[in-house]
Amino acid sequence: ISRDELYEMLQLRSEVFVVEQDCPYQDLDDKDQQCLHLWARDERGMMSHARIVPKGVSYESYASIGRVVSSPKVRGAGIGHELMERSVAACLKHFPGDDIKISAQQYLIRFYEKFGFETTGDGYLEDNIPHIAMIKKAT
Repeated sequence: ISRDELYEMLQLRSEVFVVEQDCPYQDLDDKDQQCLHLWARDERGMMSHARIVPKGVSYESYASIGRVVSSPKVRGAGIGHELMERSVAACLKHFPGDDIKISAQQYLIRFYEKFGFETTGDGYLEDNIPHIAMIKKAT
């Protein structure tokens, strides 16, 4: 990741998670350095980003996909769908046999179900936003 790509990723995450969703939280959590990163950009800048998290970093027994974000400039164009397809494929390639667990904002349950994720457990608040755990089996 170049310095400029890193800056654009963090800028997009801040634009959406902190400003748009009005959720002040500590984004820099010492996990990015251990993750694979997927992103799409064009002449306007960073369009989407996700981090692919190895087992044992966010969850002891699961690989994970986190910080999934799309720029407001490109929403509705299928960028988020493609990002998730590629994120799941990256998990399966780099962490074969590992189930994938995500912490999904509850309003996106149907979106993540399209990729084979199923809800598990009860909902919870994470940074004052309703979330739910979802798991996709590796098989």
